[in-house]
Amino acid sequence: MTHSPTLEQKLAILAESAKYDASCASSGSSRPQSGGLGNVARGGICHSWSADGRCISLLKILLSNACIYDCAYCVNRRGQDGPRATLTADEVAEITVNFYRRNYIEGLFLSTGVIRDPDYTMEQLIAAVRKLREDHRFGGYIHLKVVPGADPKRVAEAGRYADRVSVNIELPSAQSLARLAPDKDRAGVLEPMELAARLIAESRAARRASRKAPRFAPAGQSTQMIVGATPESDRQILRLSESLYRRMELKRVYYSAFVPVSADSRLPALSAPPLLREHRLYQADWLLRFYGFAAEEILSEDQPDLDTALDPKAGWALRNLHLFPVEVNRADYDMLLRVPGVGVRSARKILRARRGGPLDFDALKRLGIVLKRARYFLTARGRYLGEVDLAVSNLRERLLALPAPLQGKPEQLDLFGGVAEVQENFNSRVIGEL
Repeated sequence: MTHSPTLEQKLAILAESAKYDASCASSGSSRPQSGGLGNVARGGICHSWSADGRCISLLKILLSNACIYDCAYCVNRRGQDGPRATLTADEVAEITVNFYRRNYIEGLFLSTGVIRDPDYTMEQLIAAVRKLREDHRFGGYIHLKVVPGADPKRVAEAGRYADRVSVNIELPSAQSLARLAPDKDRAGVLEPMELAARLIAESRAARRASRKAPRFAPAGQSTQMIVGATPESDRQILRLSESLYRRMELKRVYYSAFVPVSADSRLPALSAPPLLREHRLYQADWLLRFYGFAAEEILSEDQPDLDTALDPKAGWALRNLHLFPVEVNRADYDMLLRVPGVGVRSARKILRARRGGPLDFDALKRLGIVLKRARYFLTARGRYLGEVDLAVSNLRERLLALPAPLQGKPEQLDLFGGVAEVQENFNSRVIGEL
């Protein structure tokens, strides 16, 4: 005779099953506090890093790890062995509220396997977050997964309760999706993303006309792609991301290194997840979103994959040495952002400081600009500190000789270096500045 799992056992199963979903972040939401429980504006969310370096927490669980689909890459696939569990709406609310009151979490990330059919699954997800918002007056952050194939009315309802919604695109091409996830199709994934983008835009327009207009997913939408399970190049992945940012107004595309969680002849045999490739894609993604780069500048048909030895901005600079060195006292903001080692904040500091007069390298150091890489691509008052000729072989050798943490390898930050070096490492790893 089998016994139903306890709530504690369910939680353990569903938290473990949720760990492969990377697309969770809380930036951009400002749900007003009205005397209830939780405050998204104050706390942030998810086990990640905020822009100021704080570690912020999220209850990240599945509603259910039972699934009618048989996606080859998924730990919760229909044919996979292992314990299954499903939470009720009351149980989701109970766990979230109790964890919040104990100060364990600052919000909820709720995803699920597909139970019975997409519509039924969305009904269960919505019931859980409705109970939190209406019965418990929970004002903390909620990130809710949207199930492809669900009725558009349910997608619209989900966005009224959630701060952020997401639909996982999963794989970079329709061909790969058809091969590894035959129960899904690209159109079925893109339709709810397009609907969410339209509803977000309509909500913003309505809010400009009246602050009383209802919100729809005020923190926007995101998606996730699995990297390394299929043969697409980094160029294909970045071009897709660029298109999604433009068409869907996504806040983030998350890249998840493929982890072989089940045996399947359709999957590659990897000795380890491609974590360095994932890291390079995040760096390139940062260039797309904040540095004004286009995907075609970062990679080309001749070079379809990112350099694993150098970050993508340094790689671009080495391919475009005819643009360097740039004079720090004359370069505009966009060009400063293209100098390896100069991030958004450093470029802004330079623009502000040079209003008071021309800057030399000592002035840059006083501003806190880290010059370990930048000195090879800058002049200050006509002086060049690179100490080598501007040749690809010379500069590549110098850049590769820098300490490993500056090259972005997936390892723990060294907290015992100099202050400037620790700050640069933090900027590159956590914030994404290059």
